Amino acid sequence: MTDSDIVSEFEDLYTPAIADVLHEYGYEEQTIDPQITPLEDGMSILGTAFPIVGRPNRSVDADEVLERFLEMHEDVPEGGVMIYDTNDTTSAHLGELEVTSLQPEGVAGAVIDGGVRDTSVIRERGFPVFNRYTSPVDCIFRWELLDWNTEAVVGGVRVSPGDVVVGDGDGVVVVPEEVAADVAADAHEMASSEDAVRSALEDGVEATEAYEQHGTF
Repeated sequence: MTDSDIVSEFEDLYTPAIADVLHEYGYEEQTIDPQITPLEDGMSILGTAFPIVGRPNRSVDADEVLERFLEMHEDVPEGGVMIYDTNDTTSAHLGELEVTSLQPEGVAGAVIDGGVRDTSVIRERGFPVFNRYTSPVDCIFRWELLDWNTEAVVGGVRVSPGDVVVGDGDGVVVVPEEVAADVAADAHEMASSEDAVRSALEDGVEATEAYEQHGTF
């Protein structure tokens, strides 16, 4: 099964079911810090992780930082989710021009433990972004892009290139690549069981009886 095939298995799944299955697998810390939220209500995100790491640095050469950003952008694969470990609380790490260049290339969105700006344009474009804060301040003058497509810790979760990133109104979950196919299959089973419980409850079946019949609640 290819990476795109595995990602497609998550298209109809919601993050609570995925998080529950990951817990059963022993992966208990796969949900990104809940303060990292969608830029707009109703946004969702799905793709393979493309981790990005940086740090505050007010001694950077802005032209060099920009050149590294452009180099990094060229490496983001189609279907990739840019997932940032910024170590920063003051500036914006994604803006309108970046989105304008990345979106036509099939980049799936961004999850930023950091900031974003030009938010009205990004919303208009429908580019999925989950971020910690907004700021008008450009990071180019005060932030150093250290590395990309490498392991990172984002919002308290260790992320590796190729992991599956799923985000919706409940939060963002990172599924390790090595268990992604199995997690998707089990999450579909769980969702199907929950659908059956929901139908039973709507038909007036008592909660205890519904649980006994379907083994979930």
